[in-house]
Amino acid sequence: MNDFPLWTAIVTPMKTNGKVDYKSFEKIIRRQEEAGNGVLVLGSTGEGLNLTSEEKREVVSFATNRDLEVPVMAGIGGFELSAQIEFMNFCDAAEVDAMLLVTPLYAKPGPEGQYAWFSELLAETNTPCMLYNVPSRTGVKMDPTVPGRLVNEFDNLMGVKEASGSVEEFKMFREEAPELSFYSGDDGMTPAFTAEGAVGLVSVASNVWPEETHKYVELCLKGETERVLPVWKEASAALFRAPNPIPAKVLLQKKGWIESDTVRLPLSLSDINADTEAELSAAEEKISSWYSTNK
Repeated sequence: MNDFPLWTAIVTPMKTNGKVDYKSFEKIIRRQEEAGNGVLVLGSTGEGLNLTSEEKREVVSFATNRDLEVPVMAGIGGFELSAQIEFMNFCDAAEVDAMLLVTPLYAKPGPEGQYAWFSELLAETNTPCMLYNVPSRTGVKMDPTVPGRLVNEFDNLMGVKEASGSVEEFKMFREEAPELSFYSGDDGMTPAFTAEGAVGLVSVASNVWPEETHKYVELCLKGETERVLPVWKEASAALFRAPNPIPAKVLLQKKGWIESDTVRLPLSLSDINADTEAELSAAEEKISSWYSTNK
């Protein structure tokens, strides 16, 4: 799994009636395959918690039945342990290549609770698993000691997606578990995180710029950050001017890659304005120009 330095947290395209648009879904998954990017379904960018249990199973089955030449990772997120284990068992039966395990939502557990939670989940599968620290969404920071404790007990712990937004916190995780593979969970922070030992990126930007983001990560890993800044920092920021994945879906529809930019409640397209749409169009032009001189 660590042969893939870029994973795309893929959006879940929807028709105007709110149902999953599998025709568009296959198109954007194939674009990731062509770019050589791993595919993460049902992350927060994929509106994983906005889908029903049946829909989540359908999404996983659809992705794993495409015979992709790149791996498929499934997001496992929530706060009810038995439900997480049941879904993990389904994902194993569907033969996903990896799973993303997020810090429990809402409960705000401490270090021991986090350690026990991840221990229960990791013990349920032999499939490689990546832990996910995203305090802006879960309401609690993963304790830096937790991955270091787990890696000594579970061979299937493949790494950590670190989205704290802090270089100092990233360094703390690395110090506690230097043998683990750490991935940036923030497009704009990738130059700083790779400088501190990150091996790759789990990306939102690669939804709309698959090949371009692949090159971006490649350059960051080589330490050639002067070739990516400031254009990538500005372009990445544009994708978060409204709640994710609204900007990404809007731009994907403008590019003609998905039929509709529909999102599920509690997300609303009303939260994006004309200024943000103009910023997205400008970002598209900047990244296209950047890539033409850097491929």
